[in-house]
Amino acid sequence: MTIDRIWSYAPEFDHSEAHELAGYSVEATDGTIGHVDRQADDSGMRHLVVDTGVWVFGKSVLVPVGVVAGIDTESRKITVACTREEIKSAPVFRTDRETSDPAYLSSVGSYYRGLPPRQPA
Repeated sequence: MTIDRIWSYAPEFDHSEAHELAGYSVEATDGTIGHVDRQADDSGMRHLVVDTGVWVFGKSVLVPVGVVAGIDTESRKITVACTREEIKSAPVFRTDRETSDPAYLSSVGSYYRGLPPRQPA
């Protein structure tokens, strides 16, 4: 069985499902995108639901944990290896029902896997 890294934290983060990330700010390579509203660690397709506030007209975005480039527990900040525009252009997240929709999750995974690799600023 092949592990799909887009839905898994990088091994260097040693992230435990018990570690709550809700409330952490989220930084793209070119600026803040919002804060973690909630996380899903139990489905095998781990992801964060990020509240973008007014940045994307009060919408939330679903971000697979495979794009997490850093977790700073002291400053409660998560860095992702994508730009604000890449996150804004991801498949639209409308309701929590989509977090259990295999077709939606597949489209999100495909989108983020297709982004060029980069390091956070």
